[in-house]
Amino acid sequence: MYGVCGCCGALRPRYKRLVDNIFPEDPEDGLVKVNMEKLTFYALSAPEKLDRIGAYLSERLSRDVARHRYGYVCIAMEALDQLLMACHCQSINLFVESFLTMVRKLLEADKPNLQILGTNSFVKFANIEEDTASYHRSYDFFVSRFSEMCHSSYEDPDVRTKIRMAGIRGLQGVVRKTVRDELQANIWERQHMDKIVPSLLFNLQDPTDSGRSSPDILRHGRTSNNDLCHSGSPGCEKESPAELTERCFRELLGRAAYGNIKNAIKPVLMHLDNHSLWEGKSFAVRCFKIIMYSIQSQHSHLVIQQLLGHLDANSKSSATVRAGIVEVLSEAAVIEASGSVGPTVLEVFNTLLKQLRLSVDYELTGSCDPYCNNTTTTDQERQLQEAVIKTIGSFANTLPIYQRAEVMLFIMGKIPVPGIYPALGSPIAGFEGSRMIQVMLLKSLLQVTERYESSNMLAALPSSFLEPLLSFTLMEDPEIRLLVLSILISLIDRHQNTHKFTFLSILSDISVLKLKMDKCSRQDNLFMKKHGQRLYRHIFLTCSEENSGRSHYQALYTLLALLSVELANEEVVVDLIRLALALQDLALANDERLSLYNRCAVHALSAAYLSLISQLTTVPAFCQHIQEVIELRQKEVPYLLPEDIFIENPRVPESLERVEGEVLFQQFQIAEVLGGSGYNIEILNTPFTPQITDEDRLSKRKSIGDTISLQMDMDPRYSPEREQKSPAEQITFETLKNAIVDSVNGEEQEREKRRLVVERFQTAPFEEIAAHCGAKSSLLQSKLDQIFELTIRPPPSPSGSASQGQTPTRSVPVYEMKFPDLCVY
Repeated sequence: MYGVCGCCGALRPRYKRLVDNIFPEDPEDGLVKVNMEKLTFYALSAPEKLDRIGAYLSERLSRDVARHRYGYVCIAMEALDQLLMACHCQSINLFVESFLTMVRKLLEADKPNLQILGTNSFVKFANIEEDTASYHRSYDFFVSRFSEMCHSSYEDPDVRTKIRMAGIRGLQGVVRKTVRDELQANIWERQHMDKIVPSLLFNLQDPTDSGRSSPDILRHGRTSNNDLCHSGSPGCEKESPAELTERCFRELLGRAAYGNIKNAIKPVLMHLDNHSLWEGKSFAVRCFKIIMYSIQSQHSHLVIQQLLGHLDANSKSSATVRAGIVEVLSEAAVIEASGSVGPTVLEVFNTLLKQLRLSVDYELTGSCDPYCNNTTTTDQERQLQEAVIKTIGSFANTLPIYQRAEVMLFIMGKIPVPGIYPALGSPIAGFEGSRMIQVMLLKSLLQVTERYESSNMLAALPSSFLEPLLSFTLMEDPEIRLLVLSILISLIDRHQNTHKFTFLSILSDISVLKLKMDKCSRQDNLFMKKHGQRLYRHIFLTCSEENSGRSHYQALYTLLALLSVELANEEVVVDLIRLALALQDLALANDERLSLYNRCAVHALSAAYLSLISQLTTVPAFCQHIQEVIELRQKEVPYLLPEDIFIENPRVPESLERVEGEVLFQQFQIAEVLGGSGYNIEILNTPFTPQITDEDRLSKRKSIGDTISLQMDMDPRYSPEREQKSPAEQITFETLKNAIVDSVNGEEQEREKRRLVVERFQTAPFEEIAAHCGAKSSLLQSKLDQIFELTIRPPPSPSGSASQGQTPTRSVPVYEMKFPDLCVY
């Protein structure tokens, strides 16, 4: 019966007749549209027949592929595509299985045209939103096959490009189809991401498109998935593989949820490692720019954490690899200007500072990993250090003020401070390593403070930060002192006045500077009252260093000027004038430590600052005196002015014997004119004599040995003022033997004493025990009475009432006072 039905066309099922009718006799004529409309109408009217239609079409397609009748293959795929687009019923799932089977058949074929045809059909299917989910459908084959197509090495370049672009569009379709429904296959699993992401990065690295990184996205920021180019649009046909890959990559990352970011980023890091792409920097930076612009903004900090972890894992890699990762970190921080660091702020800076310390060790030892013979050079490590410092500044600029203050304290706590932080640097590096670490961390601190703006100086410069920072102004290394001065300038300048004091010179009219000034706040006054004298002392001691250069005096002038503009009240103005006059006295003193150039430079610094402060105070007599002295110096001793000293070839005299009299600023005359204008000049008449404290002496030491020896000198046991010094005892075998015997005898005596006490309480009469304990208690009571008498004794009257015969009233002891019951606890 079945055989008879198969031979008679009129007895065949209707769906088969409708399917057969869409195929013309000549495949070049294409799909018979009228019959296709009939088939579509039938499928919509009888949706239960969809699975049979799909199975029959699949059977015909397999037969046509085997017979190389590719024209009919194209017609069958076109019919399947139209049926998919037209039918959206619950029975579509059974039809989809037949469709995917046909697509798989085409992708497995050797012909590139069939592979591209199957890919295009799959992409159209991926854009369809199904009404019901399929729990058993798997896309593992498609992920593997499309990834393989992305790496195609076909001989013909044009065909190879088409195959690769088809693979990219196929992966894009898989992502779109799976991420819409959580019940379908999880495309974010590691086994899939390890195939998809490297395939995309392989095509993203196109030599013809190197350096071009989504200009529209970079200009307009993040894009939504709706703005992405669909595969069927005409614009996509003209795209290069790199451009299409970038769109697909951005779409993939844009759909990533919080828990999927790690699986998406890990293959990127591994790809850059395996192909040594960190060293070039440009491709790695381009990749992570795409990532940072594509993912959701609240997930940006996860990318930062992945990069930091990868940097730690590559601590022993070459300097170029580490520098590439750090460069990517810096770019990522700049892109995500808010919240990119996330909750682990200090972890970011701790990792970067750790890399600085390791880099210093590697630079000094010349090797990153001695066991693997991984050598490095000074230039490579220096480039890495500069990149880390730049990255620290980039991260700090993304933080709010309060977090930046915490970062400043955190970095300060990592800097080896002589006498305060005893472990100077790494044991591998030694003293030179400690000095280099100090320089690097201070440069990092300067990066953090460059854009730091705080209205409250007490919060910006707390004691826990200011004291160790100022201790570095006494270091013998001039580079360290200059960095500290730059940090102080950056923190004190709140109105961007620093660039107006770039050149140390005599200003005849400061109005041309157009200084931005505000009235001193209460917090500023409290800050100067608390820390002002410490600042003045360290400025003075910094000027007395013999290896200071032009840049140091320029920084000191800028610091003094900013103190006058930002934090000066009348009391501070007088203190600063007193400091400037003390600097003049320092230059006049015949101190062998200071060279002639240093003494002339201090004179010039004092003159330039007094010229500035006199115009800021607007006291005419004060301004006149300063101007007269400056004019006289220009005629007789020009080498005491900055114009002759702070130049490339300073005009230094042979001696300073002629520096006296009217070419000096007179303290008594300045005090007189300021006193006449209402200033309190009492402190101005007091000589400025800064004392070097023990902490200062510790800071001036250069090595651990010097610090330890100084601490021993400060110990009273080693003081030369003691009259008796215990002679050095030689430790011999007899000495050790006697010490052991004495300890044993002491333990036996202690046990005997305890035994006697226990025996007394067990055998002695009660009266004897009570008398013994009573004597001890009476002694204790007498001591307590003496203490109470001292504590309740009234304080002496300042008017001396006792001497006038008045009997002072005795206070009632606390333990004798009567309190109400409610007041007693």
